[in-house]
Formats: sequence, structure tokens, C-alpha cells
Amino acid sequence: MATQTPSLRSRGIELLMEYQHNPSVQLRNRLVRLNAGLVRKIAHRVSHQCSEPYEDLEQIGFIGLIRAIERFDPSQGCAFSSFAVPYIRGEILHFLRDRGNTIKIPRRWQDLQKEAQKKQLDLIHQLGRNPSDDEMANVLKISVAEWQEVKIAHKNRTPLSLDASVRPQDEPHPTTLGDTLPDAHYEVLQSLDEDRQQLQRAMSQLEETSRAAIEHVFLHGLSRKEVAEQIGVSPMTVTRRIHRGLKDMVDLLQPQVLQTDP
Repeated sequence: MATQTPSLRSRGIELLMEYQHNPSVQLRNRLVRLNAGLVRKIAHRVSHQCSEPYEDLEQIGFIGLIRAIERFDPSQGCAFSSFAVPYIRGEILHFLRDRGNTIKIPRRWQDLQKEAQKKQLDLIHQLGRNPSDDEMANVLKISVAEWQEVKIAHKNRTPLSLDASVRPQDEPHPTTLGDTLPDAHYEVLQSLDEDRQQLQRAMSQLEETSRAAIEHVFLHGLSRKEVAEQIGVSPMTVTRRIHRGLKDMVDLLQPQVLQTDP
């Protein structure tokens, strides 16, 4: 939603709040269309990092967007774009992971590796030991340098265990590969908390009438008619106050969103 106009962004916030209280396929599809640009942006970026067609990545990204819409809670104070990006990107990355190895090895080297496995067993049987690089290169009829590249490529294709040490084991507290990975859950919670604080600051700067209307309808779950009866105005007036308040919030949040959205 980072590239949307303020009016569209305001409408998006309102639709998300409506969807939480009254979810429907029609409303969800409107939200998907409204945020389609976010999916296309991520799919386009990932398509330059893999061999999968952009169209396939885009379709998978929309699945992530739908999951984000279904799980989004506006009352948590998070910008939807920040919330949706991990779902969209995560769905695409899961798709790529399931499609096969991310490290692509030339077909020639894959064929050489398969042939080498058979030849190596024969040489071990003949020599009574593991063959040297020179002996393997000779039986495969390739250079020693190419054989060493084939071995390195095959080794790098094998995933490392998260328990693999990245520091000497003799240190008092050796670090494993898993220790170096960021805590994705903590990062999401941290991002949500930052967005919540931004939203609260924006709410606090609204006019009292607009802020009260938004809180009654979207946070307390009251209908516009119920709010109108409580404060002594017409439902249309409540709707206008909500629209004005959402537009003001978008104006207040927009500079920060443009800085933080990917």
C-alpha cells in the first residue's frame, strides 16, 4: 500500500477494519485487488534472484496476501503493508524451497557427479583405498581442476545442519549456525510494536470527534447508528468523521510508512 494515494490508503484501512468484523469473500477480494501492487513488487524482486517465472511467483504471492488479510488485526496498531510483506515473501520462498535446491549446478557437473559415484566405487575396489583427485580426473577424462570444482559444487549443494559450529569447538561456548539466525518471531513482534506506537501517535493527533468515532466503530465494535445515538448526531455525520479521521491518519503516517516499507 506504499504506492497508493492517501484516499486509497484511507479506504484500505477502513476495508480492513470492516473485514475483521464482517469477513466475506467479496470484501477479501477487494482488499486483494487494492494490495495487488505489493505482491507484484515482491514477486518482481524475487524473480531476479531465481529461475522461476514471474507469473508463478505472483500467483503464490497472492496466496500469502490472502493469509495476511485473514490474520490482520487492525486493533494491534500495525500498518498492513508491514504485516503482509512477511506473509507474501514467506509464501514465495516456501514455494521456491519446495521446488528444489536453490543452488543450481550445471547439468554437465551433475552428470559428472553421478558418473563419479560409480567410478569411485570401482577404484576403491581396485586400489583398496579412496582414489586421489588425479585418479578420479583421469578415469572421468577431465582436468583435475574441473573435478575439484565438481566436488566443491556437490558439497555446497548439501544443506548445513543448524548445529554446525561456526567457531572452534574448543572454545568454552562455541557458536552454532542456528545461533546466528535472526529470531523472525521477535522481529515481527518488534515491527508490530513500532507500528502500534506510530498508529497511537497518529490517533492522538486527531480531532476529538474523529478519534471518538473511529474508536467506537473499529475498536469497540459499535455500528455507526449506535455511535450516532450516543453522541447525538446522524449516522452520516459519524461516517464523515470516520472518513476525515482516517484521511488525517494516512497523512500523518505516510512519511513514516514511505521510509519503512520495502
